[in-house]
Amino acid sequence: MKFFIDTANINQIAEAKDLGILDGVTTNPSLMAKEGISGEKEILAHYKKIADLVDGDVSAEVIATDFKTMVEEGLRLADIAENIVVKIPMTKDGIKAISFFAEEGINTNCTLVFSAGQAILAAKAGATYLSPFVGRVDDINWDGIALIKEIVKIYSIQGYMTEILAASIRTPLHIVQAAKAGADVVTCPLNSILGLFNHPLTDIGLAKFLEDHQKLNK
Repeated sequence: MKFFIDTANINQIAEAKDLGILDGVTTNPSLMAKEGISGEKEILAHYKKIADLVDGDVSAEVIATDFKTMVEEGLRLADIAENIVVKIPMTKDGIKAISFFAEEGINTNCTLVFSAGQAILAAKAGATYLSPFVGRVDDINWDGIALIKEIVKIYSIQGYMTEILAASIRTPLHIVQAAKAGADVVTCPLNSILGLFNHPLTDIGLAKFLEDHQKLNK
């Protein structure tokens, strides 16, 4: 399973890359705004910084909601760098745009996915990645990980090539569950990735090793 970091923060991306486990980045307008980045020129320049920093795919989201403008905006994003993936919302016009980009050989990430039916449409249109939102599904008392499992089963049966990118990941446990469910990719904040390091027995064991080492060197 590939690890993507869900942020527009350059320092966090660099930290994840330094760990040696970073495979890509996902971003969206909200994450850009969180970093104080606004205006098309500034946003495109920031995407360029991220794409230059990361070897893997970088999802850059369109803001447009109609097919024509989605295509225009997506083409500008794709022109930034070869590893830019155009992120498109799961709508009727979004599916049309994904189909267009697939024919043009431009990678896409279908976002805001909440059902298996939507996942089928995205795969049929030729999406490179599919982003089911685990945490947001949990928020309405449904099971986000169960959705991942359902999509994995459908894609396996049908032979769809779209990669399942588990999104809206909020905890280290979500990462482990997504891996068990068969997700191809997980995208999450840096804190969730760092949380995988934590275990009380590791802390206790390390403290014991250091204590014994000090005793031997007295």
